[in-house]
Amino acid sequence: MVRGVEGNEMSTPRPSQKKQPASASQSAKNQKSILGFFQKKSTHSPSPAPSDAAPNQKTPTSTSTLARRAFTKPRTAITPVPNSDAPDYSSPIKQERACTVGRNKENEPTGIALSSPSQKARKSVNYAESDDDDDDDVLGPIANNVRGRASKRQRVTIEDDSDDDFGLDAATQEAMLEEEDMDDFVVPDDSDEEVVPKKRKRPSSTKPHVKTSPASSPPAFDTKADDEDGDTVMTSTSTAQQWVYDPDNPMVFKPRAPIAIKKEASKKIKERPSASEPETRYPWLAHQQDADRHPTDHPDHDPRTLYIPPGAWDKFSAFEKQYWEIKSKWWDTIVFFKKGKFYELYEKDASIGHQLFDLKLTDRVNMRMVGVPEASLDMWATQFVAKGYKVARVDQMESALGKEMRERDDKVKTPKKATKENKVIRRELATVLTSGTLVDTGMLQSDMSTYCMAIKEIDRHDLPAFGVAFVDTATAQFQLCEFTDDVDMTKFETLIAQLRPGELLLEKSCVSAKALRILKNNTPPTVIWNWLKPNKEFWPADIAIREVEANNYFESPTEDNIEAWPPVLREARGQELVMSAFGGLLHYLRTLMIERDLVTLGNFQWYDPIRKATSLVLDGQSLINLEIFANAFDGSTEGTLFAMLNRCITPFGKRLLRQWVCHPLADATKINARLDAVDALNADSTIMDNFSASLSKLPDLERLISRVHAGRCKAQDFLKVLEGFEQIEYTISLLKQFSDGEGVIGQLIDSMPNLAASLSKWQSAFDRDVARKAGLLIPEPGIEEDFDNSQDEIDTCKANLDVLLKKARKDLGSNAVQYNDIGKEIYQLEVPKKVKVPNNWDQMSATAKVTRYYTPELRKLVRTLQEAQETHGQITREVASRFCKRFDEDYRTWLAAVKIIAQLDCLISLAKASASLGEPSCRPVFEEGNRTVVEFEELRHPCMLNTVDDFIPNDIRLGGSSANISLLTGANAAGKSTILRMTCIAVILAQVGCYLPCTSARLTPVDRIMSRLGANDNIFAAQSTFFVELSETQKILGEASPRSLVILDELGRGTSSYDGVAVAQAVLHDIATRVGCVGFFATHYRSLAKEFELHPQVQNKRMRIHVDENSKSITFLYKLEEGVAEGSFGMHCAAMCGIPDKVIRNAETAAREWEHTSRLGERMEVNREEGGVYVPLGLQSDIAWALRDGLEGVGERALEVLLEAIEAL
Repeated sequence: MVRGVEGNEMSTPRPSQKKQPASASQSAKNQKSILGFFQKKSTHSPSPAPSDAAPNQKTPTSTSTLARRAFTKPRTAITPVPNSDAPDYSSPIKQERACTVGRNKENEPTGIALSSPSQKARKSVNYAESDDDDDDDVLGPIANNVRGRASKRQRVTIEDDSDDDFGLDAATQEAMLEEEDMDDFVVPDDSDEEVVPKKRKRPSSTKPHVKTSPASSPPAFDTKADDEDGDTVMTSTSTAQQWVYDPDNPMVFKPRAPIAIKKEASKKIKERPSASEPETRYPWLAHQQDADRHPTDHPDHDPRTLYIPPGAWDKFSAFEKQYWEIKSKWWDTIVFFKKGKFYELYEKDASIGHQLFDLKLTDRVNMRMVGVPEASLDMWATQFVAKGYKVARVDQMESALGKEMRERDDKVKTPKKATKENKVIRRELATVLTSGTLVDTGMLQSDMSTYCMAIKEIDRHDLPAFGVAFVDTATAQFQLCEFTDDVDMTKFETLIAQLRPGELLLEKSCVSAKALRILKNNTPPTVIWNWLKPNKEFWPADIAIREVEANNYFESPTEDNIEAWPPVLREARGQELVMSAFGGLLHYLRTLMIERDLVTLGNFQWYDPIRKATSLVLDGQSLINLEIFANAFDGSTEGTLFAMLNRCITPFGKRLLRQWVCHPLADATKINARLDAVDALNADSTIMDNFSASLSKLPDLERLISRVHAGRCKAQDFLKVLEGFEQIEYTISLLKQFSDGEGVIGQLIDSMPNLAASLSKWQSAFDRDVARKAGLLIPEPGIEEDFDNSQDEIDTCKANLDVLLKKARKDLGSNAVQYNDIGKEIYQLEVPKKVKVPNNWDQMSATAKVTRYYTPELRKLVRTLQEAQETHGQITREVASRFCKRFDEDYRTWLAAVKIIAQLDCLISLAKASASLGEPSCRPVFEEGNRTVVEFEELRHPCMLNTVDDFIPNDIRLGGSSANISLLTGANAAGKSTILRMTCIAVILAQVGCYLPCTSARLTPVDRIMSRLGANDNIFAAQSTFFVELSETQKILGEASPRSLVILDELGRGTSSYDGVAVAQAVLHDIATRVGCVGFFATHYRSLAKEFELHPQVQNKRMRIHVDENSKSITFLYKLEEGVAEGSFGMHCAAMCGIPDKVIRNAETAAREWEHTSRLGERMEVNREEGGVYVPLGLQSDIAWALRDGLEGVGERALEVLLEAIEAL
């Protein structure tokens, strides 16, 4: 092996040579003349002499040396390069012979074609995909007489003047050398463009050839000869640089002046891409613009796209161009690029992966890169999505063998020279993942629905109007709604609080500040905000309708396609806002490449956030105040009503239960039917036990059948779906034995579609063991004809290989001959060393005991087998798609079965929750009457049963024979808010269809629960605490009805005492007199108790406490009783908190003086001392309105209450 300058070896193998004897004219033992030095080249040139082949000599360079130096970049040589190339071979036979001798997979230079002589130069390493990609020389021969270990990986040789700086870490090198199972590693790490053989100047480390030599030798110089292999080590300065050549007098040698070499120049090495930021290498990244040339600070800047100037494209390699074409359209997205067995991130994405997850940063040609194995892509993609990133996946559309087959077919069709771009393995954007649009069941982290919501807002008659379209992509369930809201956007806020979308699609510059505030306050912090361009991306209604029609999402074989549209979507055509919202959603799903999979299912429903006719309305504020789905402490589900009720065993059951809690029933008949089912399940647990035992491990069938429809279902998941429905069919058959066919449960069981008929055709459709273990849908014989034919072709190839093996054993006279697969080089004939083989056999690899060969016939058979297997793989994928389409024909049947199982699961969950309440518990009794009534005896808080052992029960009586409103007073921390929340939770629980933790419960169905709790401001909307209080109160006054349950807690405390008392008094009078709803009004204003003590619809209640004046301590008894609290005992609470005594005493003095000097207190006390009757201000106001405007001035209900109040006076 020839050593280059500074000891850098070339890894190109060559036969070892005998040492040349020293010339007689040499003056020293180890000196050679210039002529002798150049003449040595001839010994390396092939000649007809048999000795040149050196058949019995091994390559002297050890494997470890090759491995160590394969990735070493030699320093730039300074020896001048001769102008002439090495002589070509004189005959094709010798040329072919020289190509095979001394060459195997271990020492073969990357990128050298089979026809190129090994002595003639190493090709430069070009990082582009080529015909040689991994499979090119899979079947390439090596000489019989060269023995070495099995081929692991081609060595990479980097020439001196290479401009590429491709660094590989030790782990990657080791993986490249050790992995033998890289059957599908399509693209080698070191090649991305085709290597085009071309003539080039020799590297300086090789010995030049000259046509003529001077008559005598110049002065001699010292050399070192390698005693072992005859290699020559050159000095750092060649002889050609020591003398000045004069063409007029060539025989005179003049010494050349020494050249001063700067150290900086000799150490100049191209900087690795991973060592510098992309912005320093690409000017257009340092000053980013979007596709429309808007800089980042422009108001219309689109962060999703990137502008790349035309001049930059010309400098890209074919692979880089392929990457940037995709990345420039998805600039804000993490793009995983498929590269053989790995998915790789480049440039900015690589930096993010390195910073977030400490992924190893390395280089790919001119780009920094990190990579993850193909098998772990889902795990890494999920982690990026969890961090709030969008993730795109770019897949290879062909294998290396498929690429070769394509190119061969292309040459037959169009025999033109292929372009550089066509030489790169085809890659396409496969899908884009976002946290709000995940569809793969393996990546979804929660059983609950995650919604992607598009919102269209306009101003209609000075009121906000909304069109909303949202989808749960995991189940392909689309829901639409359009409404005109009130000024406070109550419906819109309720919608957002109910659904809490994970991703929002908004029309740029078209959403009001109030709507944005509601979105920010009622969505999780991880929500993704997408601002779409009006008309271009957020389509108006007409474009949305045209797109649906043009793309044939819904096709009718007999009539106009519009008749095939889902009824809900067909109805929505006439509603401009909701159709525009659907257009924005459709466009976005199309960019994610999932819209066809979802829309074609036709799973559309109308959504009404406030179902006044059929359900108890829980507005957004009440869902938050009552902690239905998320607690106020940390936003989790712990301690919430939903957590207490959720005992479902199926994921789709949990999602349905959430809808039940969002919309409790308002019809007493339906509520009682649900309670009857709960009674039946708890009375006889047979159905509950059988259901739970059979279906506890049921997969998420609702999500999986949408994946089957999309044709993106793994074989194991497809098998899970079939087995899941088989389990449902078996379970329902069991339940029919115990069900009498009556009630809700009996109706559900009887309405189950006939699954046996749909499942029968799948009993023997494919091999289930193979699907479970290998992840392949292999049809049984006779099911798919083309699959059977393809399998027969493979079997024939294997049979021919067996025949060839028997023939080889017979010809060689050895039964030890056998086949062996080494990586991609399959079916190598493994022959013992002692057995002689024919000369036309090509050696592929060897060990100490055996040598492996390909025969010409075997090579053809293996190629035929590989092509048959490639075709068979494509047919196997087609068969899987056919199976999915065949299964999807019964989609309505499968979905109906899932819905029924979900309802059964929810009923069983309610039964389990009812049974877990302990004692006492009871079934609520619903009654219809003119007056609303809500009565509970010894009620405990349903959500505190598991956390508080000694919860003190209380009696609640609102409406009926009692007053509608309880005016609740009491000390701070006495338990007023708990009473308020407990009452509301009990009503919701009863109307969902569950038992209550009390001795008795009697109520009329409530149509709405409205709450005004706590003190909150909205600093971002410039709204004070008092402003927020009054906004919420305005909703109550405007929307509450006599069937509503209202709770108001400490209204008026956000302003001065006078203003606060006035507002509280006026509001209490209005809801008690005009509205007529039932509920609680909690306050610290004790004057209100005196003001309303004679009001027929207001009763005074207080929380019982025990006060120790000496120690200023309070014992809270948490018992609700008749009467008015003696005070708020704020000073006692101050003492318990550690406020200094002096401060407390001063405060007590000020409080006594204020109370006795207040105008209200004086007026009320003076009137009583004179024997007069105090007429409340509200009563006086009603009388004045009645006298002025008659019945119309106060209303019929208020007039009745007014007459009762006057009678009480």
